[in-house]
Amino acid sequence: MKYVDFFQGQETLTTIQWILRAVIAFFFLLFAAKIMGQRSIGQLRLLDFIMAILIGNIIAHPLSDENLGLKGSMTTMSVLVILYMIGVFLSLKWVNLRNWLDPAPFPLIKNGQILHENFKKARITIDFLLSELRKGEIEDVHKVSLALWEPDGSISFFLNPQFRALTPSDMKIIPEPFSLPHTIIKEGKIDYKELTNFGKDEIWLDNKLKAAANTSIKDVLLATIDHTENVQLLLYDKK
Repeated sequence: MKYVDFFQGQETLTTIQWILRAVIAFFFLLFAAKIMGQRSIGQLRLLDFIMAILIGNIIAHPLSDENLGLKGSMTTMSVLVILYMIGVFLSLKWVNLRNWLDPAPFPLIKNGQILHENFKKARITIDFLLSELRKGEIEDVHKVSLALWEPDGSISFFLNPQFRALTPSDMKIIPEPFSLPHTIIKEGKIDYKELTNFGKDEIWLDNKLKAAANTSIKDVLLATIDHTENVQLLLYDKK
């Protein structure tokens, strides 16, 4: 097959060979990310950061330079993924290695007082801390009982109890048990599996829609049902 040569470095590549190289690289990277798990995507800690930098450079070069073969990059990426998995496994087994890779959090604010001496350890400025406070909708440092610098570079804030919002527990109120609504219609299509889990069928749903909003299934953008069989509707915006 004449297009198989796109794996090897060449002086020139045809348009089809460039497309094939990009498709193979995309799915290979997708497969590698799936093996490494969600942790490597959602939390850029030390190992994850190293992998992101290395993989980005390795896979990008053969996608822009026809003189570089794709096979070598895929082999290198495979080795890196294996090393990453070994590193994650060893960090789960050895506490000392885990503490080195993901050190314990340390305070930046304690009892409303900024611990400026820890800023150098976190390598941040007072402006960064104030920015994070604003993102957390905290307008006064004195309201913060504790702020911890986390290993992934985020800051966890804990407000002083007197500034926290009242909860049902504080008011001695027993709330209804939490129940996550389930989607039974999405973009005009029924999720028959969820509907069956509630012991309902399409006829019941159709009658429910007519009684609630005098509408049909195809007009529903989103519909959910809770444990009390209450159906919430969001219809398409008809202009």
